[in-house]
Amino acid sequence: MASRQSPVTRDIAKVMNRADITRRLVARLENEEAVVGGIGHTNFDLWASGQRPQNFYMLGSMGLAPSIALGVAIAQPQRRVFCLEGDGSMIMHLGSLGTIAMVAPRNLAIVLLDNGIYQITGGQKTHTSHCTDLVGIAAASGIARAEWARDEAHFEAWVDRALAEDGPWLIGVRTDNAPPAGVTDRDPVRIRERFMVGLGVRK
Repeated sequence: MASRQSPVTRDIAKVMNRADITRRLVARLENEEAVVGGIGHTNFDLWASGQRPQNFYMLGSMGLAPSIALGVAIAQPQRRVFCLEGDGSMIMHLGSLGTIAMVAPRNLAIVLLDNGIYQITGGQKTHTSHCTDLVGIAAASGIARAEWARDEAHFEAWVDRALAEDGPWLIGVRTDNAPPAGVTDRDPVRIRERFMVGLGVRK
C-alpha cells in the first residue's frame, strides 16, 4: 500500500531511470490494460518493454497522449488505461488535466515522467526545471489522486492502487536523462490496427 504519511514533493522525490519505471509498470499489467505512450523516449521505452497489442505508441502529436487515453477510458470503462507522458508534452496541453478531472474516468491513470528537459530535441529546459509542479497543477485541476512517487517501490505501490481503486490518477515520477531502451517501429497504420485488435474492436 502506498504511504499515506507526509506527501512527497518533487524536490525530495528520487530521480529514477525512465526505462526501468516503464518496465516496472508493464510487469504489473495482467488484465489486458491499455497503455498510451506519448511521443519520443516515453514510447520508445514502452516499445522496448515488450510489444503488447494493448499498447499505443503515439507518433508526432505532442501533448495528446492524455486525451487519447481519456478517449479509450471512456469507450472501454471496464478496461484500466494508463498514459505515459513527459513533462514537456504535458505542459503543451495542461487543459487536458481539467477535462480529465471533470469527466472523472475511474479507470484512467497518468504516469507523468518528468526529467525537466525536452530530451528528444536537444535537452532544452522545461518549466519543471525551474518552478512548475505538474502534480500540483493536476491536483489543483481537480485530480484528487495526484501524487509524486518517492522511489521505485512507492511507484509500484501507486500503480497497484491505480489497478485496484477508482481514479483518475496522476502519478508523478522524476526521471533521468538516459537514452531510450529502444526505438519504436514508426508505422502509424500498423500501430493503430494492432491497438484496435488489442482493444477487441478489430478482428
